[in-house]
Amino acid sequence: MERPRRPVIPVQPVAGRPSAEALARIDWRWHWATLGWAPHRLGFFLALVVLGAASLWWASVQAAPLAWWRVPPAALPPAVVHAAVMVFGFMPLFFAGFGFTALPKWLEVQPWPVRVLCAPLVLQALGWLAWLGGAMATPALAWVGLGAAWLGLGWTGALLAWLVWCSPLADRLHARLIVVAWGGGWLCLAALGLAVWRGDFALAQTLARAGLWGFVLVVFAAALHRMIPFFTSSAMPGIAARRPFWVLALMVGAAWGEAGAALVGAWWPQSAPALLLRGMLELGVGAVLLWLAGVWWRVLGLKNRLLAMLHVGFVWLGLAWVLGGAAHAWHGWQGTAVWPLAMLHALALGCMGAMMLAMVSRVSCGHGGRRLVADGLLWSLFWLLQGALLLRLAAALWPAWGAALLPWAALLWAVVVLAWGLRMGRWYGRPRADGRPG
Repeated sequence: MERPRRPVIPVQPVAGRPSAEALARIDWRWHWATLGWAPHRLGFFLALVVLGAASLWWASVQAAPLAWWRVPPAALPPAVVHAAVMVFGFMPLFFAGFGFTALPKWLEVQPWPVRVLCAPLVLQALGWLAWLGGAMATPALAWVGLGAAWLGLGWTGALLAWLVWCSPLADRLHARLIVVAWGGGWLCLAALGLAVWRGDFALAQTLARAGLWGFVLVVFAAALHRMIPFFTSSAMPGIAARRPFWVLALMVGAAWGEAGAALVGAWWPQSAPALLLRGMLELGVGAVLLWLAGVWWRVLGLKNRLLAMLHVGFVWLGLAWVLGGAAHAWHGWQGTAVWPLAMLHALALGCMGAMMLAMVSRVSCGHGGRRLVADGLLWSLFWLLQGALLLRLAAALWPAWGAALLPWAALLWAVVVLAWGLRMGRWYGRPRADGRPG
């Protein structure tokens, strides 16, 4: 297998815009082979396929009680299927598309050829599609799919780890964090599969939660800490790029703390004092993150839509910890659990959903020869996403409304991701808009 080498990639001049004659000779039609031109094309496209399938399936499940249409009896609990695919399904494919594009530049190593990445990424995508299909048909297909996805996830993580190992640089902190979190996610997925096989569906959902905090959020934190200063300085040249490491330590430490608390709570129920302490710590983390969001707002003004989308996602990250802190403090004080899913969905839909739209769109525009702007369609989809989030949070905060609100939240989410996915998918199968390679 062809491996990246330790020497730094030689600096080459950037090709200018092709001539009018060269542009006229380009085949602008969509082709499957074009997905293999760059890692982000393949990774992002497969992620969108899994995301779209999972969102359509979940919307159909949520709408079934309203008798809008009939859904066949599930072979596995829908909540477990949903948790697994939303945490370990499309997000690692987005991370792979980003990581195999960005990490070689961060680490000054040669990138993996896309043909090397094809097998593990396609294995993950096919595995998760089989997981969804098996959940509706037969557990055997779901098991095969989960095993394939697990193998693909580990294979992808090994390829990322090799890039880190090959780097001659001393500063590999962000890349190492991504690889460590990836390994933890791989172990969580293995344990989730074992829990489902044993019929312990509550533990399976706990492991999915641990993966969301300890794997997905940590990768987000490392990537954002590395990239947001770059995004900001490129969009607003007058702003100096800063990267305070205490912010990264706070986010990663708090994320791993939540993952650990979820796993410990699965075997040892937390006492009232422990819940109160956890709630106070979560409120403190949320307050610091919201303060940082306020500072960012005052400094940047957020006239740039892409930066505004990232900022709103960061605000929801702080609000997620505030919601969780309030819920755990109340549980410890009064002995009654409240809002069990509010923190989770503020994080997943509010923070990660907004940042996914912003970062994937930004990378796709930058590597697709397009302007680095959020146009009217993307901006509208972003605010529709906020609507889906508010509906989902209302269902979590007021459970009596859940049956009425959940189908609409799921359908609105499906509309957002399908519209966005169709647009992005058209880009990935066609040449760059400026005619340059890549």
